[in-house]
Amino acid sequence: ISKSTLSIYIYFFVFFLLDEPSKPTLALEYTFGRRARGHNTPKDIAHLWELGGGTSLSDLVQIPITPDSVSYVSIILVLDLSKPNALWGTMEKLLNAAHTQLEEVQHAGKTKSGAKPQTNALSSARVLPKDYPDRELISPFPVPLLIIGSKYDVFQEFDSDKKRVVSKTLRFVAHYYAASLLFTSIKSESLMSKTKSFFSHLAFGVDKGKTVSCDSSKPLVIPAGSDSFSQIGSPPAMDLDITSLHAKNPKDLWRKVYEHVFPQESTSEQRELKDPASDPQYSEPQIDAMRAQKDQIVKCCINSFIACFLQGHSAI
Repeated sequence: ISKSTLSIYIYFFVFFLLDEPSKPTLALEYTFGRRARGHNTPKDIAHLWELGGGTSLSDLVQIPITPDSVSYVSIILVLDLSKPNALWGTMEKLLNAAHTQLEEVQHAGKTKSGAKPQTNALSSARVLPKDYPDRELISPFPVPLLIIGSKYDVFQEFDSDKKRVVSKTLRFVAHYYAASLLFTSIKSESLMSKTKSFFSHLAFGVDKGKTVSCDSSKPLVIPAGSDSFSQIGSPPAMDLDITSLHAKNPKDLWRKVYEHVFPQESTSEQRELKDPASDPQYSEPQIDAMRAQKDQIVKCCINSFIACFLQGHSAI
């Protein structure tokens, strides 16, 4: 997930403004949006949890995805289109983390004594119409999913063949998971307006509009159920012999083709820090100075303890 782009989207969704300077998300942040249903009626409230730090803090999805929230939760995955060499790995790890948590919540609902199973609540959110395109060939994500490709203003300057690979791959992934797909940029008011419509649809069930754009030379706007495998076509292999890939399934084939064009960064290259306190994006000079002082005190205490222990041990 982009470190600051989603903050802008949420701010725009809640406050309808774009001139607020963005800031990196601090691990997991919470805000909310409200919408009036009518005069003298209670307002609908949408609880918005934003996960930052790329994939390094993906375990935090267990906080917003709980047995109490699973029946109405939706997931918005923001991918940085300007960094295609990190896109697939980021997408796969974050979706796997969310899927794993959803499965654990589902299992907990089944086994918890005296409680109604959460399975029905979870599955009922993803009952697809009988005429849904490729209904028997896809694997719907357990909850509504919106995939956003951010920084389209940078992406649109890419080579046309590379744009086609990214666009078609994300179309396949979105359709495979029965998700909506949207390319956007904070520098385009029209694209941000479409983004707000999709947010509002997930949060309050309002109409998201009828715009559909599947042209890879333009920003993609594809609501769930508006695409099909026949329209997407085969992976754009370019100079690659697809038969040599020995893919296990269609998704694996698309992944291998994509990674052939855009070799993915390794975990070390993505600098996934296990201690967020050492990440520069979360720096707080005064707090960091105090932390360094305390760390030094602890280090001295440990060294003194070890020295005393070794001295006592040698005396014995």
